Amino acid sequence: MSTMPNVLEGILASTRLELERRKAEMSEAELRSRALAAPQPERTFRAALAGGPEIAIVAEFKRRSPSAGRLRERADVAAIVRAYERGGASAISELTEGPNFEGSLRDLGAAREACGLPLLRKDFVVDPYQLYEARLAGAAAVLLIVAALEAAELEALGAQARALGLDVLVEVHDAAELDVALAADAELIGINNRDLRDFSVDLERTFALLREVPAGVPVVSESGIASPEQLVRLREAGAAAVLVGESLMRAEDPEQALRAFSAYSAQAVARRA
Repeated sequence: MSTMPNVLEGILASTRLELERRKAEMSEAELRSRALAAPQPERTFRAALAGGPEIAIVAEFKRRSPSAGRLRERADVAAIVRAYERGGASAISELTEGPNFEGSLRDLGAAREACGLPLLRKDFVVDPYQLYEARLAGAAAVLLIVAALEAAELEALGAQARALGLDVLVEVHDAAELDVALAADAELIGINNRDLRDFSVDLERTFALLREVPAGVPVVSESGIASPEQLVRLREAGAAAVLVGESLMRAEDPEQALRAFSAYSAQAVARRA
């Protein structure tokens, strides 16, 4: 992590401050004990993304983003994740970062109670404490961002997460980060189409990097997914899944918006068959 973008640097600084506050409220030893005693999710995140001819959709709940501001007024976690489940989502991504995205572990717990889909804790994970939090709150997977971690940290956190029974989605933005992810034995790759330096989005980033991902490693394309046609292109290029957030959160009816994505993708598969 040599030249960290300023936006990410600021988010990581606030993440570490919030983490110290939570550690003062509960020791890591106590949190670890509670996490290990918590029941495992019935379905794994990785399995939810694999197997079908159609691209899997990871539907994201987030209240706001630094680039787009508030996405939905009075957003109800339980109601929206239930709508996602009815609409055909394969898994749920839950933002838990507070200062910049207005997320929380309470949101993750509420999503766990509301639906039966596997949950990804989407946050800026820099410490094993956050892995125990994810496990206790009912997550099936965590996000690790290559740009936020040294290579040794990425490898260690990945191993610790897997030991807790969590799948790990390793997020990359360019070829150099992809090399780091693969060297750390990443089993799931997330390609973020958003440039963390200026928050611009370019879907072509996924198409360029997909060619470099070994066969057998599922790829999730993240950010900038706003039309069902994009799902078809990404599936044809080899992506296993897409992570869709802002367009669903802004939709008047998230369930119907998700159904439209899924229906178009299914029709495209049927036409090719």
